[in-house]
Amino acid sequence: MELAIVFLGNPGAEYQRTRHNIGFMVGDRLASRRERPWLQRDPLFHECAVTYARRSVVLVKPMTYMNLSGRAVKKILNAHQLKPSQLVVVVDEFNFPVGKIHLGLGGSSGGHNGTENIIQELGTPQFWRLRCGIDRAFGPGELVDYVLSPFPADQQHAVDAMIDAACDRLERVIRDGADRARG
Repeated sequence: MELAIVFLGNPGAEYQRTRHNIGFMVGDRLASRRERPWLQRDPLFHECAVTYARRSVVLVKPMTYMNLSGRAVKKILNAHQLKPSQLVVVVDEFNFPVGKIHLGLGGSSGGHNGTENIIQELGTPQFWRLRCGIDRAFGPGELVDYVLSPFPADQQHAVDAMIDAACDRLERVIRDGADRARG
């Protein structure tokens, strides 16, 4: 494997279409583009091995729930002998409007518990993140309920376009490398 792409979300039907699961939505779309199934070879994650542009990539959906994602990420990197620099994490970002994506390397968790747990487990913030906008339409103390609620119907077109844009960006990462695909 040359790269691991980890899609953050929460397992279970009750979380399937929530803002916090935009990572899982991107992962499912990317796997379907490659016509590859998700397999559960480990209780901590589902994985999908793909080859794209002659590069071997493992797609990963942690089954640990968002706040413990780092355990699954650490295990998959160790299993495939990958470094944190060979990791892209797809994550929801409430500081971006719905539709905006951004690929960058390192930085803080930005208050995202899943990202924070990955930083703690890996002992470094130096991995790639593809942040997908979920908007900031919540008041004080409403963050948890907001991220665990579904996107409203009037945003569905923008959400679908963002998922496609994220998949396009990830395919570019696989093909050309993260440095060339950043931004």
